[in-house]
Amino acid sequence: MLTKPFADSIADAEKIITDAPHVNGEPDLVEGYDYLAGSIRAALQLAWAYERDFPYFVHSTGPYTKMGLDNPDALYFHSYLRDDAEYVVIGTRGSTRDLSFQVLNGDYSPADVPDSLTAFDDRAVEIAPDGTFELRFGPDRDKAGPGYVVLGEGSAMLVIREVYSDWGNEQRGTLRIRRADLAGSAPAPKTKRDLEKRYRVAGKILVSRLKTFLAFPQWYYLNLPVNTLTEPRRTPGGLATQYSSVGHFDLADDEAMIVTVPASDAPYQGIQLGSMWYISLDYQNHQTSLTADQALVDPDGMIRFVISERNPSHANWLERLGHNRGYVQLRWQRLSRELEPSDGPTVKIVPVSELPEVLPYYEKAAVTPHEWEARIAARQRAVATRMLG
Repeated sequence: MLTKPFADSIADAEKIITDAPHVNGEPDLVEGYDYLAGSIRAALQLAWAYERDFPYFVHSTGPYTKMGLDNPDALYFHSYLRDDAEYVVIGTRGSTRDLSFQVLNGDYSPADVPDSLTAFDDRAVEIAPDGTFELRFGPDRDKAGPGYVVLGEGSAMLVIREVYSDWGNEQRGTLRIRRADLAGSAPAPKTKRDLEKRYRVAGKILVSRLKTFLAFPQWYYLNLPVNTLTEPRRTPGGLATQYSSVGHFDLADDEAMIVTVPASDAPYQGIQLGSMWYISLDYQNHQTSLTADQALVDPDGMIRFVISERNPSHANWLERLGHNRGYVQLRWQRLSRELEPSDGPTVKIVPVSELPEVLPYYEKAAVTPHEWEARIAARQRAVATRMLG
């Protein structure tokens, strides 16, 4: 059977899910099987999108193809490259808070993070008054300069992130890519052998994807003391203008983690929760993430987030959705300065019942059930508008 290698990989992938070290009961397995379904879909999409001569941008992750603690505020796109060919990227800059470009020399694996060969944001791009821009990526070092990015040896993938802060009011841009010397031509028709190869590749992607992002937190999260967050640091393998603070929580149902952080001068600042599968929690139907624009800033210039299972009736409540254990990540992007420890978060664990006494300005942050319902409805509208597809 042509599809047998992929079917065998699905069986291997299911075993990875069932044998995951954090699984402790049916809820974890159900979430894992749901994650597996999205990973199967993503693996097929990635294998069929492997077009280096006739490339196009693919949604790298989304609500139904989650991986790698995907940022609820970001749209991720990628395209494959040859390091000896020239590519043209044409786009229109939307009103999103950040648009960034990164060239990698491979893909993530259970043993390694790909090197970032080039990383920059749209401040380095010449954008016309109507918002349009053109970038070329190629091997010719003599052309290096504004509008031409040199592809280093081993360049394999172009990743673009479009990041939102005010979900309801920012508009996405447009992007397209082509190989410069092949406009107007077409790829050869696929053969049975081509499809056999793609099914095999899809299977390898599926298994590697699951193994990688179960191993990834061991490198950067689980060796940290529980219920703490790091100082702001450059995101490993990430963008030159991005910092992050990370940690993992383990809380009882009557406990809350208060994360206090200054409202930043960075154009983008956000916080999110993730499950032990290292994926975002449901951000469409629940408030499991907040940006600085979405959060309530206290009069002293601090943002106080409350991570808890029980509803604290607080505007900055981050819902755990039944997860006693999970990941926390804060991000700052489009920075124009180094972040200091004082820019980062502090953490305090308290009983939920004590929040009104412990939190300054608690009364000002109180929300009614009707107001909470309106918040969730706004998230659902925003996600439906710009994040699905």
